[in-house]
Amino acid sequence: MSQTHDAACHCDAVQFRVTLSDGLNTARRCDCSFCTMRGAVAVTAPLDGVTITAGEDNLTLYQFNTRTAKHWFCATCGIYTHHQRRSDPNELGVNLACLKGHSPFDLSEIIVNDGQLHPSDGGDPNGIAGVLRYTKSKDSQ
Repeated sequence: MSQTHDAACHCDAVQFRVTLSDGLNTARRCDCSFCTMRGAVAVTAPLDGVTITAGEDNLTLYQFNTRTAKHWFCATCGIYTHHQRRSDPNELGVNLACLKGHSPFDLSEIIVNDGQLHPSDGGDPNGIAGVLRYTKSKDSQ
């Protein structure tokens, strides 16, 4: 079930519309060296599922290692907006926190994919490294 969302980086310099493949059901983290440091939760969109509506010239591209994955960031605030996946270059991962009205903290559990032994490097294509859990404190409920 696809869903369309308005999205933006932190400073709103980059704005975009996202059509997700299966809503927030695809929310994932990854434990590869880059994603561990980035810390974002990504949701899935098809390759044509992101339309930049403002600030395309403000996006910065970062690639490393095999240079298959393409990671885009706002040049002003540094927020990761989306990336073309190495595991499936026909999919985009989109920073859930960029979706207006949504937060990773709305989810109680997030699957963590095994990016240290990447499927493209011989790892299990369905490899899961673990699950992150978030429980609100009694004071914030």
